[in-house]
Amino acid sequence: MPGTNPLYKAFETEGRVRPDDIDMFQHVHNSKYLDYVLAARYDQMEHDYGMSMETFMEQGYGWVVKTAHINFKRPLMLGDYFTVKTGIDDIDTRGCRVKFIITSKTTNKISADGWFDFVMVDIKNGKSVLIPEEIMEQYMI
Repeated sequence: MPGTNPLYKAFETEGRVRPDDIDMFQHVHNSKYLDYVLAARYDQMEHDYGMSMETFMEQGYGWVVKTAHINFKRPLMLGDYFTVKTGIDDIDTRGCRVKFIITSKTTNKISADGWFDFVMVDIKNGKSVLIPEEIMEQYMI
């Protein structure tokens, strides 16, 4: 669960299911859940961590997904409002694990949960780099 590591806070972002998120079974397509988490992290970088993705990239860094794991529990439907709660679970010299929970605001039940492993890269050459100490400190809030 996000927020279980006392070194890192968890943050929430709200979203709403759009018509183009729906698949032929009339619920959110599985790939959209990953988009919801990535969009929430983008928002949270600026509003909660105080370092927008644009600022991060100006410093020459980027985050790429190494692994994504998702457990689907209950579908979201067209028009549903939901929250995406994320939090760093662990961070090391080259990357971090971010856990997430997507919860339906209609039912207050978990729709999906899981985690992402991110690796920090140099955006000029795409190779992994060591995470600078000041960035590690930025995330320890």
